[in-house]
Amino acid sequence: MNFIRALRQRWQRNNTLVCVGLDPEPAKFPAHLRDRPDAVFEFCRAIVDATADAACAFKPQIAHFAALGAEDALFRLIAHVHLAHPGLPVILDSKRGDIGSTANNYAIEAFDRYGADAVTVNPYLGRDSAQPFLDHADKGVVVLCRTSNPGSGEFQDLLADGRPLYQHVAQRVAHEWNANGNCLLVVGATWPAELAQVRALAGNLPFLVPGVGAQGGDVEAVVKNGATRDGTGLVISSSRAILYAGDGPDFADAAGNAAHELRDQINRYR
Repeated sequence: MNFIRALRQRWQRNNTLVCVGLDPEPAKFPAHLRDRPDAVFEFCRAIVDATADAACAFKPQIAHFAALGAEDALFRLIAHVHLAHPGLPVILDSKRGDIGSTANNYAIEAFDRYGADAVTVNPYLGRDSAQPFLDHADKGVVVLCRTSNPGSGEFQDLLADGRPLYQHVAQRVAHEWNANGNCLLVVGATWPAELAQVRALAGNLPFLVPGVGAQGGDVEAVVKNGATRDGTGLVISSSRAILYAGDGPDFADAAGNAAHELRDQINRYR
């Protein structure tokens, strides 16, 4: 699967910019699932199947699986997405960033071991730490730029040559790292003014936008400040607000409704 092509097809065919984050927390699972031996996979599979038609991508967070010893569930979940919902891409949220053979092995982990279509990476160590990912021309490389967390400005706002560091990242990735046309930037919904600044620097580069829903990002501001001229260019991620929209036997239906509501809310401003 070519990630960028698949993403654009989802934007157009399914008329959606919603990315469903898959961050399993068993304590929040419905009671009937919590004690089941394969609860992580069963919960996430039900969410995937209920939200697929409203999603342009899924984004499993690797730490939520690894902390539970559920790497096999993650592997099977990604395989299930590809089998049951062909053409719907998966972004592995692992925020990798290292050098040399370590970076190469992280790329193998994401793309060969788990079969992800894209991966999040940290640019702090420079281009050589991202190059093993960038070399996979058919895969997406989602580079942290202006993240949604409250402390993001501690380093990202530091001035270098009169501009904050995150702007240098945006420009460098868009105009130097994107030779294969497979880069995206992470820009948080919690910083709408910065979102507009990054869009001005990055042209039509797609953005992964976390921070709506539980983190309080404003959907209208995200679309108005971050969308490209054709009303796309955004992968707007929501995790908890969709995953845990319901806690009863109908939890998957509740998640599906939440994903559709977010899709419709986003589309009102496109």
